[in-house]
Amino acid sequence: MISGSHLTRRFGDRTAVDDVSFEVRRSEIVALLGPNGAGKTTIIRMLAGLIAPTSGSVVIDGVLLTHATGPALRRKIGFLPEAAGLWDRLTVRENLTVYADLYGLGRTDGIVDRLVQLFELTPHQAVRAAELSKGMRQKVALARALLHDPRILVLDEPTSGLDPEIARAVRQLFEERRGQGCAILVSTHNLDEAERLADRVAVLHKRLIAIDTPASLRRKLTRGRIVVRVAGGAAACLDAVRRFDRAAAADGQVLTLSLPEPERDTPALVRAVVEVGAEILEVRAETAPMEDVYLHLLAARSDDEARP
Repeated sequence: MISGSHLTRRFGDRTAVDDVSFEVRRSEIVALLGPNGAGKTTIIRMLAGLIAPTSGSVVIDGVLLTHATGPALRRKIGFLPEAAGLWDRLTVRENLTVYADLYGLGRTDGIVDRLVQLFELTPHQAVRAAELSKGMRQKVALARALLHDPRILVLDEPTSGLDPEIARAVRQLFEERRGQGCAILVSTHNLDEAERLADRVAVLHKRLIAIDTPASLRRKLTRGRIVVRVAGGAAACLDAVRRFDRAAAADGQVLTLSLPEPERDTPALVRAVVEVGAEILEVRAETAPMEDVYLHLLAARSDDEARP
């Protein structure tokens, strides 16, 4: 539903985003990961039509984003910027009502009431935005992004500053919207949130380093690694398993080794361990934490840039 093709954005002599292409499909959540300065916010702003790419193109719901098509296409997007951008002198309710009027929603009280209740803003709806905490401002900004029931959400750090209970409610809301056919792009530094929420993860450092499901990214880092837990000491099994991997290691009850073809070789590995009299308690593929995958991808990118 929303895609960027060969997006590049320069600010003077500085290249913030370099030849990035990806899409967010209907009923999909994509998490955009990257360190500070990686270009995440610039990508978000280009896809939302707030700034134009230096080169490349954005397509929203099958229509090319241009100066002429921009106003109509931006109405299809629920956008949450890096900063909440509220009118400080207006109350919470007034902020939402003004935006509802700008979207031409007609009778707005019911819409505003629903979102005020959803984000637990009822006790604060008469408070001026300038008096709100960072978390409360974030709630109002999220409510504003959902006012016009958009089919595309482009969100920069949506759960930043939220308490755990509200952050969970927001994630559940995103899952519901995905189930209703919404395409959602979320920029985040929260790796745990990205892994639990996203269908695919895009790792960015000016260029797109990788994009895939969290599970696939983890498997690429630990391809073929098998963990076998046995009753008693694992060291007694080392000779039997080293015909599969000379670097197999034993630590307490745990054997760790790599198999060239795990699906093909694991049954033979299990037989070999049983034949030496060991009782197997567990056999599983080793998976890396998302943090390890993320840091590995960034380190590989840095190594590539350092090569002459």
